[in-house]
Amino acid sequence: MDRQTTPELMHENDVIDLLIHQHGLIRNLFDEVGRSQGKERQEAFSRLVRLLAVHETAEEEIVHPYARRKLIGGDTIVDNRLHEEEEAKEMLSRLDDMDVTKPEFAEELERLRAAVFAHAAAEERYEFSELKAATTEAERRAMALGVKAAEAVAPTHPHPGTESAMKNLMLGGPVAIMDRVRDVIRKAMGKPESGES
Repeated sequence: MDRQTTPELMHENDVIDLLIHQHGLIRNLFDEVGRSQGKERQEAFSRLVRLLAVHETAEEEIVHPYARRKLIGGDTIVDNRLHEEEEAKEMLSRLDDMDVTKPEFAEELERLRAAVFAHAAAEERYEFSELKAATTEAERRAMALGVKAAEAVAPTHPHPGTESAMKNLMLGGPVAIMDRVRDVIRKAMGKPESGES
C-alpha cells in the first residue's frame, strides 16, 4: 500500500497539509484521466470522482465551518469557495453522464480541470494559509482525523477485499457519493447524520 497516494495512510496529520497533498493527487488524477483511453480512462475518472467527492465534502463539513468561525471575513471567504465548489459539482455531474471516449468528455474534463485548479489555488491562498495561522496544531490534527475517516471508507485505491462495500458506498453519481461521505464524516465527528434531526 502506497502511503503517498492512499489518503487515509498519508503521514500528514495537519488538515491543511493533508488537503494540500490531496490537491496534488487530484492534479495527478486529472493527468491520468487525460492521457488514458477506454476502460483505463473510466477507471481513472471513477477514482477522480471519489477523491473529489471526499475532498470537497470534507472541506464543507470540517474546514469551512472552522474558517467561518476563526477567520476575519470568514463568511465571505467560505461563500466564495462554496460557489466555486458548486460550479465544479455541476461540471462533474455532467461528466459523469458522458461517454469517456467522446470528444465532448475531453472538452468538459478540461473545463473541470481549470475550475478545480483555480479553486485549489484560491483555497490555498485565501482560506488555508489564514486558517493555519488562526488555529492550533491540535485543532488541525482533530480536523485531519475527520478527513482521514471519510477517506478510509472511500479511498482512491480501495484495499483488496473491500471492493463490495466500496461499490455500495460509491453507487450513484457524484452528488449521491458526497451525501454518503457527508454522513460518514458527521458520524466520525460526532455530529448528526443528514437524515437525523
